[in-house]
Amino acid sequence: MPTPSPSSAPPPPSSAPPGVRVTERRVPEAVHRRRWAILGVLMFSLLIVVLDNSILNVAVKTIASPEPVGIGATQSELEWAINSYTLVFAGLLFTSGLLGDRFGRKRVLLFGIVVFGIGSALAAMSGSPGELITYRAVMGFGAAFVMPATLAVLMNVFEREEQPKAIGIWAGSVGLAIAIGPITGGVLLEHFWWGSIFLVNVPVVIIALIAMALLVPDSKDPDPGRVDPVGVLLSIVGLVLLVYGIIRAGELADFTDATVLASITGGLAVLAAFVVHEKRSDHPSMDMSYFKKPAFSAAVAAIALVFFALMGVTFFSAFYLQSVRGYSALDSGLLIVPLAVAQMVFAPRARLVVDRFGARAVCTGGMLLVAAGLAAFSLFDATTPVWVLCLVFFVQGTGMAHIMPPVTVAVMQALPREKAGSGSAVNNTFRQVGGALGIAVLGSLLSTTYRGEIEGHLGAVPAAARDTAGESIEATLAVAEKLGPAGAPLVSSANDAFLSAMYVTALGSAAVALIGTVVVALFMPGRTAPERPAPQERSERPVEAAPAVHD
Repeated sequence: MPTPSPSSAPPPPSSAPPGVRVTERRVPEAVHRRRWAILGVLMFSLLIVVLDNSILNVAVKTIASPEPVGIGATQSELEWAINSYTLVFAGLLFTSGLLGDRFGRKRVLLFGIVVFGIGSALAAMSGSPGELITYRAVMGFGAAFVMPATLAVLMNVFEREEQPKAIGIWAGSVGLAIAIGPITGGVLLEHFWWGSIFLVNVPVVIIALIAMALLVPDSKDPDPGRVDPVGVLLSIVGLVLLVYGIIRAGELADFTDATVLASITGGLAVLAAFVVHEKRSDHPSMDMSYFKKPAFSAAVAAIALVFFALMGVTFFSAFYLQSVRGYSALDSGLLIVPLAVAQMVFAPRARLVVDRFGARAVCTGGMLLVAAGLAAFSLFDATTPVWVLCLVFFVQGTGMAHIMPPVTVAVMQALPREKAGSGSAVNNTFRQVGGALGIAVLGSLLSTTYRGEIEGHLGAVPAAARDTAGESIEATLAVAEKLGPAGAPLVSSANDAFLSAMYVTALGSAAVALIGTVVVALFMPGRTAPERPAPQERSERPVEAAPAVHD
């Protein structure tokens, strides 16, 4: 048995049967004692990042309104307000994970929180859609250093046997943010101007900074790799070109336009070059050898597919609830509470179901629930009872709660503890890229279908305004309002056209979720017996993570 390093904590008393070897504790005793308080701080930090996006989802209708209520953002500008954040976030996750492993996860966590706070204050003061998109990108830059660091720190303050429970609680905090975000956003929008949804982040950032400075230990990789600037640049350029092309296709209602094809093809080519570069590099941003493990590959694919489906639906559900159903931003936020409650209740307990039935069965069941919830949107109309909406959101949340913890555990435990930053970056990159592409692809599908449905009903609209009126339901309703009583039939036509577009998009989302179901059913590991590590399965080196965790 390897001799523990002097800084390692003594192993806990053994309660294992005779002949079963107990692995020594790899986390310093002082850190181990306050691990749950540390997890609370990490959840609070994660809350800031997730809460911001969930707030924005209920504010899209307000921001799309003309001044002084909003800033008159078009649907494509709203998509970019979300995607500028997500693309910068996803593009920099590789680097932030490596920097955390190299220089210390606490340091990059503090840096990211500060940048995120500054970006939030600037976004609140935006005077145009262009400014909002720019400052959202600044927020994404800061968030890129926050989310992977929280998961990396978690992996270094909990022993392996407690990690599934901690990750379940960590994932459940996403549900808390999903609930708090829309409700907070609704309250703020009813009493203050739209910029308050970003300004509210500032005091939260200050509290998080104080808590992190006092409680969170620093940790790093004792043998870090070098930063890969070429890989980072290729990933950013590729993603921006790809998503821009898809959004542009939705604006033009034409996927065969030369600019659309050039952008999408260019994006795919750059991303292919990124993969080739990463395979050949001796210090890759993303170690492609990780993907040789079926469970790892299936887990990251499931993360990408489920967020592809759900983020697109989240985007159009805000317009369904507020534009078609007439609910306020606060009411819309309250309707999403069942989804959040389901995640908060079931995510921390998902490990118990996995222990009994195996990750494959649990994730497959979760994906089927998500697919069913998405498909249910194709049955909604302007009079669907509220309790049905709540039930569907609860089903979606239950499915998510049984997907995210198992797949996150599969990703993080497939890698060495000292590479937690890199592993977390991979996990969150696929999550964010999947979400960004979901918004772009499904948003474009929604826009294209809506334009096709509404064009035949714009005869009463002045010729100069027809192109604008057909872009989105908000644009159509704005034109109808200017027409006065003559615009009443246009409102009804806009609602019908949007519902038709929503049905197509919902079924597309459900199809993507079913693809995810097949992936996890084929490649996620089944039920496994509890591990009883043999001597050769123990760490071959003296404790590495513990000396790198600084109290």
